[in-house]
Amino acid sequence: MKKEHRLRYIIKEGILDMFYVWKDELKNVFKDSGVMIFFFLVPFIYPLLYSFIYNNEVVHEAKMVVVDQSDSYLSREFVRRVNATSDVQVVKVCSDMKAAEKMLDEKEAYGILYFPSDFSKEIHKGNQTEVVLYCDMSSLLFYKAFLLAATEVSLELGAELRAHNNPVSTEKMQEITVNPIPYESVALYNTQNGFASFLVPAILILVIQQTLILGIGMLGGTAREKNRFHSLVPVCRHFNGTLRIVLGKSLTYILLYVVVCIWVLLVVPKLFGLPQVGEGWTILLFLLPYLFACIFFSMTLSGFMTSRESPMMVFVFTSVILLFISGVSWPKEAIPPFWKAVGYFFPSTPGIQGFIRINTCGATLNEVAHEYHILWIQAGVYFVLACVIYRFQILRRSLLDQAKSDQ
Repeated sequence: MKKEHRLRYIIKEGILDMFYVWKDELKNVFKDSGVMIFFFLVPFIYPLLYSFIYNNEVVHEAKMVVVDQSDSYLSREFVRRVNATSDVQVVKVCSDMKAAEKMLDEKEAYGILYFPSDFSKEIHKGNQTEVVLYCDMSSLLFYKAFLLAATEVSLELGAELRAHNNPVSTEKMQEITVNPIPYESVALYNTQNGFASFLVPAILILVIQQTLILGIGMLGGTAREKNRFHSLVPVCRHFNGTLRIVLGKSLTYILLYVVVCIWVLLVVPKLFGLPQVGEGWTILLFLLPYLFACIFFSMTLSGFMTSRESPMMVFVFTSVILLFISGVSWPKEAIPPFWKAVGYFFPSTPGIQGFIRINTCGATLNEVAHEYHILWIQAGVYFVLACVIYRFQILRRSLLDQAKSDQ
């Protein structure tokens, strides 16, 4: 056979085998109820669940108890204004700290606002006084609500007292005296200062990676349990080439997860009004290397799975860790260098960082070039590793098959 004809035959056979592997893997996915749960049910339910939980965005009417030992007009006015904010509800005014602490212990309130006995006297003397805020730190959202409400009221009431104690001839001079440096707080990219707007997009990206790891890992464990010699690759002539196996399997996952990504990253944010500032094509181009990196990463890990249950025991608990080291729930500048390096072994770290900047800040692909390039590098590295894993499995299967034949 001529060389060019032989090369054409090898390419044709490789393409046909790749599509055979693709169809075989597609059948394996739809025949396995466990994999169907990870590939379809979990990506469908988890985004809805998280979005429902955090849909209120911020805490309203957080319960606070007041200990007012001053019992003066100013302390009562302070309490009235705090209670008038949308974030705080004053449930009771106690006479001493013991009663207030008891309410905190019994979860009847989550914060204590304490006025000392000399609160009003010190103000009338022209001295500085203080209001003490105690907070149950089991929930940082309550702390945020109490602190913002108390701070805003103290600034507002302090400005009125300064204006009253320092009368001037004109309103303009009074405005300068009370507020010499005007300030304005602008919440960029998260106008509601909400929990869902900054956290849920990161969770949506992480769900894609984790479900792929668990689903592909389960397929790998199942193959090990069912195939002859407990090999990842079945004894079949269509499974004799490394590239055709890796590309055929990855084609299955990429086609399935196009639908998953549309639901998770486009439909769910629309349903719950989550930020979607980035352009569709930019998001699509950014997700392409992310999906490839996740798929090849999952295929590499699946080579080490010896049973169906292995991925659930090994990888489920990593979701919280990966969310932390991605730099979303904890600033990436405060993460130790070691854990930063560990984070970049996982596609979710650059995926989350880049997607949030595109989706909530409107960044272009050039502005997230660092994360974009890292994802392509990860995709290439894990593609090579997946090929090595499957090549080793093919050789192992051949050697065991040959040894069995010799016997």
